[in-house]
Amino acid sequence: MDARPVGVFDSGMGGLTVLHELLVTLPHEDFVYLGDGARLPYGPRPLPEIRRFAQEIGGWLETQGVKLIVVACNAATSAALPDLQSELGLPVVGVITPEAHAAVQSTRNRRIGLLATEATVTAGRYAALIGTLDAGVEVFQVACPALVPLIESDDPYGAATVDAVRGYAEPLQEAGVDTVILGCTHYPLIRPILQRVFGRGVTLVFSAEETAREVAETLARKGIENGATRDGTYRFLTTGDPATFRAMGARFLQLPIAEVEHVTIAELEAAA
Repeated sequence: MDARPVGVFDSGMGGLTVLHELLVTLPHEDFVYLGDGARLPYGPRPLPEIRRFAQEIGGWLETQGVKLIVVACNAATSAALPDLQSELGLPVVGVITPEAHAAVQSTRNRRIGLLATEATVTAGRYAALIGTLDAGVEVFQVACPALVPLIESDDPYGAATVDAVRGYAEPLQEAGVDTVILGCTHYPLIRPILQRVFGRGVTLVFSAEETAREVAETLARKGIENGATRDGTYRFLTTGDPATFRAMGARFLQLPIAEVEHVTIAELEAAA
């Protein structure tokens, strides 16, 4: 039995959709979630800057005694996963590989679409991973800069969101994709809108369940899982405003959020 917690981080609150699945899959594990609210969004930022942020957070989580880190952010996974895996002395799991696997298994016509932030599209890791799994698959990528602000707004299911989704979906529909990867942890919150726009003939892939399964398998393989009979705990931290995190975070986690602790950027930088 290894009672150390699992660390999870994201640029803000979108990664709470991944944490939800981790809590369901691994109810006996403890989790520490850090949202970098002071520096969100990551999506429009240059990849080297996102990589630096991820390295700071990864280093800080390691100093907190976590046993594994989940990069619950597509942009940070795209920019920094190999660096984190080589620099940190513990396992690091990202969200892109499980989605790439799921999409290749799902597609019937070998035409896969990707909706993601600008940074994730620019990094090209989805296309590269999918190409290693099936070189015959065509990947069509669309950056969606308007979606995260809309999802975090007071009216995430309003007409503006529907119009934005229709605009971003159009080139993928014209390309004839039968599978679309939701390449941002925010997007599952508007999955009903996305499914309505694309129709039932298109499979939407979001890998929270696959990511949670990979974490469970990694903990077991490394022999660092917790006792299966205990009830796990979860702890929340943010570099942004704790009250904002608490209020909006429940929408993403779909579970109550009580206390939220504050971490300064200086603390993260000192750990890098």
